[in-house]
Amino acid sequence: MEGERVDYKSSGNKGPSLDIPPDLTQLSRDTRYVVPGTAVTASSYQIGQPTQAVTTAANAVGDVKIERAGTQRWLINRPADKLWTPVRDFWLENGFLLAQDQENLGIMETDYAENRAKLPQDFIRSTIGKLFESLYSTGERDKFRTRLERRPDGGTEIYISHRGMVEVVTGVKAGSASTGDSTIWQPRPTDPELEAEFLRRLMVRLGVTQEQSKALIAAGVNRQTSRVAMVNNLPTVQLDEGFDRAWRRVGLALDRTGFTVEDRDRSQGTYFVRYVEPVTNKSEPGFFSKLFSGASATTPPLKYRIAVKSQGENTTVSVMNAQGAPESSANAQRIVQVIADDLK
Repeated sequence: MEGERVDYKSSGNKGPSLDIPPDLTQLSRDTRYVVPGTAVTASSYQIGQPTQAVTTAANAVGDVKIERAGTQRWLINRPADKLWTPVRDFWLENGFLLAQDQENLGIMETDYAENRAKLPQDFIRSTIGKLFESLYSTGERDKFRTRLERRPDGGTEIYISHRGMVEVVTGVKAGSASTGDSTIWQPRPTDPELEAEFLRRLMVRLGVTQEQSKALIAAGVNRQTSRVAMVNNLPTVQLDEGFDRAWRRVGLALDRTGFTVEDRDRSQGTYFVRYVEPVTNKSEPGFFSKLFSGASATTPPLKYRIAVKSQGENTTVSVMNAQGAPESSANAQRIVQVIADDLK
């Protein structure tokens, strides 16, 4: 995904503006790097630095390392107390407002923003559209959650997950004085390419060069299989991998698929989540109607525990109720299926 195709702007955004995007900053002009008689470019300069070449470590540069499984990617970096402010500034510099900023929980979440780079750049928009910016809309909104989790060795794992909404037409309003189509906002699929692009930009923000960040993101995929199985009449997800990797992947899957992770206990292998049952009533108001209306939700969220248990290189993921008892309800089966689908 090219950089110019990502240009987010939150509604009423007060974040700092940049003359040059952070991932396009040019090398400063310094005579120390000038080779007499030849032109010097950023790419040729990097080629001439063998000590920084990515070929010696295809998935790590300095203290920045990327791991990948399927469409999931995450970073391993420096201590958390030295990362929070740079990561927070990173999202503000990219045009977002923060809807959630909880350093004690290691969770940072942007508000819903529009990728303005997707708007058509035709003659009408170039002449009139800039004066009436609000008249143009892509019909899509994106938000991103960043989760920082401390490691026993002092490093920090950084996860970026995407959630998207799309505006869809529901039909002509009945009994209305003015005829026209009504629209509602509905969830759209997670975009792994957007997650990868912002991970790459974050690497640049943390000191990795453009070329190195692209090489890290393009590193080979380590695909792992997941499957749903019934164990003692309980729905489970089975993974052919050890606890550490399974714990990371399940946590990222929960972030990506819309669960609210209230707490986690890695020593016990438990995520504490909130889950809202799918709505079957088609007359239910749209997403932004719920978001900005004062009415309370008709269906309160349910609390569950997601248990990650491993034995050797095999891991089982199961659902428990709020009290910690095994859960076999229809909701538990849906939760297990959602997790398994994202882990594929």
